[in-house]
Parts: sequence; structure tokens; C-alpha cells
Amino acid sequence: KNMKNILKNLFSMVVILVMINGCKKTDYSIGDLKEPSNIVVNTEVVGQDASHPNGDGSGKVKVTISADNALGYKIDYDISNDLDLKYLPSGSTTITYGTEGLHTYTITAVVYGKGGTSSSTTKDVTVRSDFTADPVIVTNLTNDASKTWVVDKSVPGHFGVGPWEVGSIRPQWWSASINEKVACCNCFYTATFTFTKVASSNAYTLQVASPDGAFTKTGALTTLPGIPGAGGEACYGYAGGTSNFSFVRATSGAPVVPTDPGNYSTTETSIMLAGVNTYIGYGSLLKEYEILEITPTYLLLRAQGTETGNAWYLKLKSL
Repeated sequence: KNMKNILKNLFSMVVILVMINGCKKTDYSIGDLKEPSNIVVNTEVVGQDASHPNGDGSGKVKVTISADNALGYKIDYDISNDLDLKYLPSGSTTITYGTEGLHTYTITAVVYGKGGTSSSTTKDVTVRSDFTADPVIVTNLTNDASKTWVVDKSVPGHFGVGPWEVGSIRPQWWSASINEKVACCNCFYTATFTFTKVASSNAYTLQVASPDGAFTKTGALTTLPGIPGAGGEACYGYAGGTSNFSFVRATSGAPVVPTDPGNYSTTETSIMLAGVNTYIGYGSLLKEYEILEITPTYLLLRAQGTETGNAWYLKLKSL
């Protein structure tokens, strides 16, 4: 009986010790919140040598950002336009500056650390671009003065998506049917996009008028002003906007002659929008819109989505 009581008491003590140990508060620590420091922005102008101090005319610049205590990177290509920070998973990218001639651009690099800390720096780069768009493309898009376009809801495939891959230049995953978005998002079809050639300055502008709102995703998936921080793909209030744009050499690498008979061909020319106030068709795209095909009345565009890995397609008609 005494042995039984001893074992019983020992068991009770073990249970109590386990309970005490299990109730101990666990302390968590994220360490020192040191903001990133010693930011370095390295730039390499493609084709730069003693004979070509500002590059080979491609307008391409390789950029690498590094810093101590860095967890993430964002970059803005030119501070002269509205700040438009893009996420860089590896801290490295290649930028194509398409404005014809010799220009100096100010790159802004933002480096993020623990607990949301951040530091930033800027660096100037001077680069030459010899790219000149085919005059036929310019005329078809702007009428050498001004021309307005809308998304053409009357044709199948006026909106579509596929992978952002050189081997797939087509809406491989999904393609819209005629009037696909009328019921949910008619703003997609009522928005107008007016491209203007400013002869006096040899510049180009885009004016967006969207009386029923902008068709877009929300939050970090768009740069348009006034769009909510959360919500599904829909029409959202947007006051319209005007920005400059330039014609640049397309950066997708898509071949002029498709390697796959199911793929679109390309003009190897893109529309590059400046700033964050304008868009073409869909508000959740990056700022380069590759012109796959264009006539005086028809425009087929391909652009990279703000969601990684997506290529979006738009068919527009002139008014």
C-alpha cells in the first residue's frame, strides 16, 4: 500500500511539472530592426566602350542593387516621371530606355529590411537610344495628329491571358467571348484611349477618359490613383489621366516570325507609358505594351500583368 501511494504521488508530481512547463510563456524576438545600409546601385550601359560612351544605341542598362540587411528591393526607372516602384525579386534587372537620342535618367532604388524598415538612394545614368518607330506604326496609331481607340467587344479574343513566355505569344489560358465583360464591367468597353503626336516637340501623349471607371484589379496590382487597396477585378472610380509615352524596341524577345504557327507575330515595337496615371484597356498591367499588329482600324497589344507570369492581350478598334 505504501509503494502504491509513493507511485501515485510521483505520478502526480510529474503531471504538475509538465503542466507548469507547458504554461511557460514563449518569448519571440525578431532581432534588431536595423534598416538597410550601404546601398549600392551598379549600372552597366549595354555596348558602352571608349568609342560608344553612352552605349550601343539599344537604350539598355543593366542594373544591380545591393545593400546590408536587405530583404527586398524596388526600383523606379526615372524620377522625372511620377514615382512608380517595381518589385525586383533578385535586385537585378535590365531597363530599356526608348526615348530617342541621348538622355540622363535618375534611378531610384528602395531597399527593405526587417519590420518594414527601408532605405533609398538614387543614381543617374546617361544612355543613348537610336530606336525609331516605323512611320507606318506611328501614323496608324496617331493619324499623325490624334486618334482615339476603344477595346473592341464585338470580336472574340478581345481580351485574353497566357504565360509570359517567348514560346507562347497567344492567349493560351483564356480568351474572352464577344461582349464577355458587359454584364460585370462595362467600363472596359466605354473607356477611350487617345494617342496624340505633338509635332512641335516630337513627343507623344496618351489621354484616358473612363466615365464609368477603370477596369482593374486593386491594391498593389495597379498603379492607378484612387483605386481601393482591396477588392476583386471590377470597375473602380478613376478620374482619367494624361501622360507622355514613347515608342521603344520591344523587350519580350518575341520573334517577328512565330516559331509556333499558333502564335502571333510582332512588330518588335512597344508603347511605353510614363508615370502612373494612365493605362490601356486594363489597369493591372505593366507600362510596356507590345504592338503585335496594327492597321488604321485595328490594334493588337500584349503586356505583362502585375501578377508575375501573366501575359495579357487586348484588341482595340479606332473610332
